[in-house]
Amino acid sequence: MVLKRQTESFFASFKLQTEAGYQKVFADSFFKKSQDESAEKTKNSSADEDGKEKSGTEKDADKGDENAEEVIYDENYLNQLSSLKKNDIIECRAFTIKEGETKPPKRYNSGSMILAMENAGQLIEDEELRAQIKGSGIGTSATRAEILKKLVTIGYLNLNKKTQIYTPTLLGESIYYVVGVSMPVMLAPKMTASWEMGLSKVAEGSISSEEYMEKLKDFINKHTDQVKYHDESRRITELLRQAGAYYRK
Repeated sequence: MVLKRQTESFFASFKLQTEAGYQKVFADSFFKKSQDESAEKTKNSSADEDGKEKSGTEKDADKGDENAEEVIYDENYLNQLSSLKKNDIIECRAFTIKEGETKPPKRYNSGSMILAMENAGQLIEDEELRAQIKGSGIGTSATRAEILKKLVTIGYLNLNKKTQIYTPTLLGESIYYVVGVSMPVMLAPKMTASWEMGLSKVAEGSISSEEYMEKLKDFINKHTDQVKYHDESRRITELLRQAGAYYRK
């Protein structure tokens, strides 16, 4: 659900159980039996042997348990939500802001890294190029694991054998910065998709192999000259200095 007020958009999503489905069997399952046994033990351990009145805290806890067993199901509310249509106007009574912190993305492990290589084209905005790389990605299903293994062997990546998490080495990060500054297009999945599209056109006969190779040569010459005649050594040195600070023992 998307609600709009002036230039701001507010997004909401929720789930509501209308039918128990397979969960009906829980009533007679070992899961329910285990819950009953646990509740009985709790009840016995908290019973007052002297028959004294429970404290206020215990009473509040009992009330909390009673409330927890209630099933919140407002049929009128569900009907109102179901009747909403696009461009309907809803009365806004108040706004509240929830504070929180953005969590950093999880590090890649041996499984998620291969999936990221397979789906590298998801970051490409051009629909045609994204569709072109969709079936290929970086490497193939037979070579992706070997590519990662080689990067570890030559010292570009570290692999934690216990957690299977990949982290860059100083050497690997240095190469990334050198290429990123001198020839950033080499790091873009868009470039891979573009050349994949060219190969597909050669295969289907839209362009000749000579045309494809001519464009490839022009690309190489252009970016090689760019590296030769543009001195980026200072910028690269500064980036390497900053990166190196995180690798000092």
